[in-house]
Amino acid sequence: MSMAQNKISRVFVWIIMGLVMVGLVGFGSFNFGGSVSAIGKVGDTEISGDRYFRELNAQLNAFQAQIGERLSFAEAQSIGLDQAALETVINQVALENETARLGVSVGDEELAARIRDIDAFHGMSGGFDRETYNFVLQQSGLTAREFEQTLRSEVARTVLQGAVTNGIAVPPVYAEVLYGWAREARDFTWARLGPEALEAPVGTPDAATLAAFHEENPAIFTLPQARRITYAWLAPEDVIDDIEVSEADLRALYEARIDEYRMPERRLVERLVFGTEAEAEAAAAALETGDATFESLVAGRGLELADTDLGDVTEGELGRAGAEVFALDGPGVAGPVMTDLGPALLRMNAILPARETSFEAAREDLRAEYAADAARRLLQDRMIELDDVLAAGATLEDLANAEGMRLETIDWTGAESDGIAAYDAFRAAAESVAEGDYPAIELLSDGGLFALRLDEVVPPRMQPLDEVREDAIDAWQQAETLRRLAARGEEMLDEIEAGESPASLGLTEVIETGLTRDGFIEGAPPALVDRAFALEPGDWALVEDESGVFLLRLDAVIAADQDSEEARSVKQNFLASSAQTLALDVEAAFSAAIEADAGITLDQAMINAVNTSFQ
Repeated sequence: MSMAQNKISRVFVWIIMGLVMVGLVGFGSFNFGGSVSAIGKVGDTEISGDRYFRELNAQLNAFQAQIGERLSFAEAQSIGLDQAALETVINQVALENETARLGVSVGDEELAARIRDIDAFHGMSGGFDRETYNFVLQQSGLTAREFEQTLRSEVARTVLQGAVTNGIAVPPVYAEVLYGWAREARDFTWARLGPEALEAPVGTPDAATLAAFHEENPAIFTLPQARRITYAWLAPEDVIDDIEVSEADLRALYEARIDEYRMPERRLVERLVFGTEAEAEAAAAALETGDATFESLVAGRGLELADTDLGDVTEGELGRAGAEVFALDGPGVAGPVMTDLGPALLRMNAILPARETSFEAAREDLRAEYAADAARRLLQDRMIELDDVLAAGATLEDLANAEGMRLETIDWTGAESDGIAAYDAFRAAAESVAEGDYPAIELLSDGGLFALRLDEVVPPRMQPLDEVREDAIDAWQQAETLRRLAARGEEMLDEIEAGESPASLGLTEVIETGLTRDGFIEGAPPALVDRAFALEPGDWALVEDESGVFLLRLDAVIAADQDSEEARSVKQNFLASSAQTLALDVEAAFSAAIEADAGITLDQAMINAVNTSFQ
């Protein structure tokens, strides 16, 4: 089927969908009581207000179906749905104006065939039905004459579109060149130069060298812009010592958690179920004679050991098999025994003895848990009270003095992660707070409370050398080590040219084969792969980045296999999608050209009248 035929088919589908949808929205007809006729013209062809209404309604319905909720018309306008609908209609009318100018039309016989092919007009017999045709058009508010004229224009328009875009193709060589570039591979050898490649460590810089390095590298020592924030914080541990816990409360918690403190004997068990007792008995006999293992029996039933694992179970949880399994005094196989799933063998792998923790032994853990929970509840109860105090005019400093909250300041850059900065709620509040915002009590994930205030925005600041001396020394040593390694690498390239090899120079050679452009090498930077694709076979190069210095030799270029099944499929799909994209671009350019040539006039008052019907 040609591109033009595809487009025509899609047009028919959307026309009918649009008609049916509009017929169901409750307006009754497309002419809005006769108040709106045309919203403008392209050349000599009017842009029908009904047509704009249908297109806008279709776009609204499609978008709402996509997001799963209804939009107000104001929301639709905010995302440009009304403009998209208007542009679509203008584009269509421009093409129809051009078909009229060129005399392109569709005959009655072809039009009738198209109408008979539309499923919405088919009756109970499965073929075209005149009564169904009239009913659908009546529900849509159209006469047969109006619909047929619209359809005739649509088909003529798609004929023109097809004439513009048919025959557009991308030459196969285009895909071959791109595929060859993307799938080309390299074999290469590389070696990393570590600090051991230097005759001696770089040592510590003298004062003048360090000062010059600090001055020449301001980016390393400049603090980013920060938001200076004061916050008051109350954590559960701040009030936990004030929580009184009675003996009765602890005993009640102990009894509520008794299953954790009194655990009966359990056993690690695997269960293999068979279809019949005879199969289970045969399997047990094979285990007894050594002709099979439990693992081989499991595999013989097409299972994995994980499929048979019951975990640690009590005697009661095993049901009828419990007594036999718990009669074993060590790892072994019990059965055959009848289970709810049928006859089975059960392998017991370990005995977990009964365990009981007395109330006295659990007392401290119970008290800590009870107190922590009570502290969280206490803070939640205080949240409204503290918020009211702030609302009455108290400051964060007042909260610290009168309410026992911790008062601290942080220069927030977003990179902090310690203390209160580890909480998502604080991080979100610190990012969004603005100067002059009213502090409010907010809840942390562990039940803690906080309120914050933005004091000022601190501009970027370069730290004096005295503040960052140790960091400056470390940075200089790293930079100087890389500089000297690069110099040593250049010397090694000369030595390799004279007959040496990385291995003879004390380096460890790594050979990579068949690596593509997007390949990854553990322990090497991406720049290494990029450089390999810029070399000729046999060439050596030095690769430097902040992670280190590397020697690199390209060993071979491996051309992409252009004839493999995958290659043919990829290239074919690429050519098809590229041709489609190119056709859409050509069509858009053609539409823009005929719009500009014909001229567009719009009646904004009429457009507003259509838009009003959606509000």
